[in-house]
Amino acid sequence: MGTFERFLSLWVALAILLGITLGQGLPQVFEWVAAMEVARVNLVIAVFIWLMIYPMMVQIDFTALRQVGQQPKGLLLTLTVNWLIKPFTMAALGWLFFRVVFAPWVPALDATEYIAGMILLGVAPCTAMVFVWSQLTRGDANYTLVQVSINDIIMVFAFAPIAAFLLGVSDIQIPWQTLTLSVLLYVVLPLIAGILTRRYLMRRRGEGGVNRFLAKAKPVSVLGLLATVVLLFALQSSTLLQQPLIIGLIAVPLLIQSYGIFLLAYLAAWWLRLPHRIAAPACLIGTSNFFELAVAVAISLFGLHSGAALATVVGVLVEVPVMLSLVKLANRWQPALDARAETVMAAQHD
Repeated sequence: MGTFERFLSLWVALAILLGITLGQGLPQVFEWVAAMEVARVNLVIAVFIWLMIYPMMVQIDFTALRQVGQQPKGLLLTLTVNWLIKPFTMAALGWLFFRVVFAPWVPALDATEYIAGMILLGVAPCTAMVFVWSQLTRGDANYTLVQVSINDIIMVFAFAPIAAFLLGVSDIQIPWQTLTLSVLLYVVLPLIAGILTRRYLMRRRGEGGVNRFLAKAKPVSVLGLLATVVLLFALQSSTLLQQPLIIGLIAVPLLIQSYGIFLLAYLAAWWLRLPHRIAAPACLIGTSNFFELAVAVAISLFGLHSGAALATVVGVLVEVPVMLSLVKLANRWQPALDARAETVMAAQHD
C-alpha cells in the first residue's frame, strides 16, 4: 500500500468532518443533491461509487474465472454467513439492546422501529463497496466478482422473505426498481466498462498497458470513496448533530454485529484453510451492508423520518470507519492465514 492508502483512515475522518461542515454550511446545495434520485437511488452517490468500482473491474481477467470453481469453500463461507447467520444475529442483537439493555431510555415504539432498521441492514449483504475492500486487502478480483454476483442473485429471491419473517409482517413491499437499478449501476455497468477497457488495453498495449492504466486509475477509486463519504455525511449532518445520543445507542449493536460477524467468518476461513485472497473478500462481504437498499426499504415501509430509516442511516455512517479497521485486521492476519492454507496445498502435492 502506498503512503496515501496507509493513511486512508485519516482521510476518511477528515472527509467526515468536511461533510458535516458542508452539510451545515450549504444545506440548500445538499437538499438539491438529495433530490437527484431515480427509484430512490441517488445519482450523485451512484457516480462516486461507479468511480470507485470501475478501476477494480478492469483488473478482472475473465479467462481466470474458470478457476473460481477450484475454491468452492470460499463461496460456501460467504453464502452461509450472509444468509444463514448475519440476518438472525442482527435481529437478536437489536432485540437484546433495545428491548433489554436500552429499554429504560428508549420508548417501546421507537425501539421497534430501530430494530426494524437494523434487520433491514442485516438482510442486505454488500454489493458495491466490497470491491473497494477487496482491493485494499489484495483479494482475488475474479473471485470477488463471482461472490458478489451470486449474492445479488440470491438477494433478489431471499431479501423479501427473510426480511418479512424477521420483521413479523407478511405484506412487505420491496422497491424492486431500487434493487434492480442499484445492481445495474453498481455492478453491471462498471463491469461492462471494465471488460471493454481491459480488452482495448490488452489489444493495443498488452498486460503492461493494463498495469499502467490501473496504477493511474487507482487514486480515482480512493477519491471516489472519499467523495462518497463527504456526500453521505453532508446529507445526514443535521441528524447527526440533533440526535447524537440515539445515534450512539444504535451504533452499539451495529458495531458488535460488524466485528462479531467478521471474527466468526475469519475463524471459519481459518478452519477451512482458505488463502487470504479468497478469505478476506468473503469475510468483508458478510460484514458490510447494501445500505442503499436498506435505506430505501426502511423509508418505503416506515417513512422518511422513522426510527427504522434513522437506524439504516446510522449503518451508513459507521460502515466506512469500521470496514477500514477490518481491512487492516485482515491484512495483518494474512501471513498466518496463507501459511495455514499453504500446508494444505503442500500436502495435496505430496
